[in-house]
Amino acid sequence: MPSIISEVVFSEPSGRPTSMVQFAGSLAFVALYVYTGVLGDVASEWLLVMATGTGLSGVAEALPKDRRRLAGVVRTAAMLVFVGLIVTIALSPEFIVGGR
Repeated sequence: MPSIISEVVFSEPSGRPTSMVQFAGSLAFVALYVYTGVLGDVASEWLLVMATGTGLSGVAEALPKDRRRLAGVVRTAAMLVFVGLIVTIALSPEFIVGGR
């Protein structure tokens, strides 16, 4: 009996509408990063991590339907990016709040 996690992670890619939402989210994070860069003294490197994670999610959903395993690998990479951000927040919160 396969686990629910493997069914979800290695399922068929959702297709173009979902990937476009993910890419739009990634673009929004990049735009926020550029905006905060213009303002100056704001710690915003975490926005690049979020942009990378959502971009990877978009790539996973944009793959053809027969690329289930590759989509699962890219989804796993996106999850690792997000988990890495959570671990960084727990161990070094000044990365987010700007203890420069």
